[in-house]
Amino acid sequence: MSFSAYWETLDWDDIRLSIYSKNEADVLRALAKPKRDLEDFKALISPSAEPYLEHMAQQAAALTRRRFGYTVNFYVPLYLSNLCANVCTYCGFSMENRIKRRTLSMDDIGRECRAIKAMNFDSILLVTGEHQTKVGMNYFRQAIPEIKRQFSYLAMEVQPLAQAEYAELKELGLDAVMVYQETYNRVTYGEHHLRGNKTDFAFRLDTPDRLARAGIDKIGIGALIGLDEWRTDCFFVASHLDYLERTYWRSRYSISFPRLRPCEGAVQPKSVMTDRQLVQLICAYRLLNSEVELSLSTRESPAFRDKVLPLGITSMSAASKTQPGGYADNEPELEQFAVSDERSAREVANAVKSAGFDVVWKDWQAGYSG
Repeated sequence: MSFSAYWETLDWDDIRLSIYSKNEADVLRALAKPKRDLEDFKALISPSAEPYLEHMAQQAAALTRRRFGYTVNFYVPLYLSNLCANVCTYCGFSMENRIKRRTLSMDDIGRECRAIKAMNFDSILLVTGEHQTKVGMNYFRQAIPEIKRQFSYLAMEVQPLAQAEYAELKELGLDAVMVYQETYNRVTYGEHHLRGNKTDFAFRLDTPDRLARAGIDKIGIGALIGLDEWRTDCFFVASHLDYLERTYWRSRYSISFPRLRPCEGAVQPKSVMTDRQLVQLICAYRLLNSEVELSLSTRESPAFRDKVLPLGITSMSAASKTQPGGYADNEPELEQFAVSDERSAREVANAVKSAGFDVVWKDWQAGYSG
């Protein structure tokens, strides 16, 4: 059994209709329950829940403080390469886009790591385009041990790999993997993934299964908000989380909610999510699951990130550069997408502290796990 088999039992149109048919009574019932299920989640992300956003926010903040206290984990992405063998309509790294291509050498990686360490980060997310030949396992076998020597917690967001490959990378120091389905609507997925290995919808869908079986500590999932109707896509993310937690209880899980951002050759969003609706979604995820980690990237504006921090967010990126070599040599023409929060790590940390929270620069360390 894998999630793709469970996904086959779910009907996109039926779920969308069910979400939009939720009424005020369904919302009030969900808000009154001590433990919510996926039907309650439908109510909480429905239009009927929008008048109750303040109530949702208060409950979400209380649940987050109870589980995570007043701490926020900081991480930073390190882009190793913008080479890509896929054609995706929404990504600046798409193979057909005419941008400069660069893959960091081991010397380049050393320079980037030194620049990142100078900003106080100890948790790092490695990002690449999807190119199995030039930025695949052989490259990762060289890069991961070098980077792990300098950072306590190492996550990756790269092309989906086989279970045995994830198990090998874990032995080399890999702690977490983020793999976003982009959209859970197979038809829409096909419209936006035109060439390359990423066209394989089911293989990508089952990546978290392979990660959990390989013993990866933390697995991140999510949808790219804007490719399809956001409420339905985000319900599928919640269903995916529910399946993973029931099936692979040893792993931790995180959810991200990236909204489409400007990039080279970008497609226009099919579904536009307002700031208020993103707050609603964040609160709904927290009310559904008090344990899941919720991550907010620099795609969002400084004002928005500061405002929603208390409502359920447990980790944030800061000072992000979305191009290879961006920390030691800033070359914006290579970037994957334009960031919105351009503050320095110190400025973001000061804002977090001003809100009454403590910044945690180290996510987790194997020696502490027993």
